[in-house]
Amino acid sequence: MNAGTTTRHWGRRHAVLAMCFFAMFIAYTDRVNISVAAVAMQEEFGWTNTVKGFVLSSFFVGYLVFMVASGWLATRYGGKRVLALSVLWWSAFTMLTPWAATVSVGMLIAARIGLGLGEAAVMPATYELFHRWVPPSEYSRAVTRFLSGVPVGQIAGFLLTGWMTSRFGWPASFYVFGVIGVVWAAIWLARISNDPAADHRVTAEELALLQARSEPADRAALVPARSLLTRPAVWAIFIAHFCNNWGLYLLISWLPSYFRAMGLSVGNTGLYSAAPWLAAFVTGNLVAVLADKAIARGVPVILVRKLVLCVGLLGFAGFLLLVRDVQTPALALTLVCAATGALGVGWSGFAANMLDIAPRHGAVLIGVSNTLATIPGVAGVAITGWLLDRTGTYSATFLLTAAIAIGGAIVYFTFGSARRVDG
Repeated sequence: MNAGTTTRHWGRRHAVLAMCFFAMFIAYTDRVNISVAAVAMQEEFGWTNTVKGFVLSSFFVGYLVFMVASGWLATRYGGKRVLALSVLWWSAFTMLTPWAATVSVGMLIAARIGLGLGEAAVMPATYELFHRWVPPSEYSRAVTRFLSGVPVGQIAGFLLTGWMTSRFGWPASFYVFGVIGVVWAAIWLARISNDPAADHRVTAEELALLQARSEPADRAALVPARSLLTRPAVWAIFIAHFCNNWGLYLLISWLPSYFRAMGLSVGNTGLYSAAPWLAAFVTGNLVAVLADKAIARGVPVILVRKLVLCVGLLGFAGFLLLVRDVQTPALALTLVCAATGALGVGWSGFAANMLDIAPRHGAVLIGVSNTLATIPGVAGVAITGWLLDRTGTYSATFLLTAAIAIGGAIVYFTFGSARRVDG
């Protein structure tokens, strides 16, 4: 069986990818449920928008602090162990959140920071596994399908949290989502191997496909990970990731409040906040397939990466600017769906590009990149709350976010590269 045939069949690598997708799915249900619950929490506890902004942004403090360290741990001890511990850790803090909120705002912020510390490892650990489990011909699809856990998790998180908050009260979703994470970890530890060679369910054909693309460890180690940080192509990825996440975190954290301000009920707020992420799921996966097919047919890798990234960020900026003057929920939802769909297009650009240029150091690179790309979660989310209190509208924050997205597209188009830099 040749490599091309093998890649069309379900194999163990697809099972690993599916479990990684579900880890990201769980991470985002646990991350975004507070965006909906906070609407009810703000009314119950009497928070200002500034206080709510600090609560929503505190998660990203822990997320930022542990990102690089988790990449090193995944490289050193393997993605399987690190990811399992990560899910168990953040699931525990998810279930502790309602108790913390009743104690004080400070305790709630501490619990959110703890949640962020746990979720910091999900991307580095998965990228370490992808180095072992994904052939280059499937990079775009693997990375995008993994990242599809972001919109699908948000859809589930927004819808289920809105429903549970209306039916059972805001604490319910934290308990339910926390238990789901514990169940995932038990299945992961029992069924998944860190390395294909150690997995007795891998066929000989699939193992040959995976081993054929793996470079010798000593060759990959010739270029230290820290030296990669001086490469313009690496920083182009970091900046594109930062700009993408500024928009992502703005929408994750403030979309429910934005629709609530238009007069929607808490239940409908969750529904309207979930819909845009379906658009990101569809566009992201469609473009990933097209990107891999284009590369397989001889289109230069960097041309594909730059095209999808620039279309994604520029399209996002354009639709977000149109949202500024919208007064009706239906039209706002349409434009926000288009904006999030554009963000999904960009995933096949910067996210897959890390594996193009440095697959052996992917866990470290994604750790550094996601650390920088978490700054918008701290600064951008908090700034939005401050701007709302000062201006009373979302217009200024949408304008700022669009400008950042345009800047990211320009930098990546200028300095992006697909040339291997790790050996």
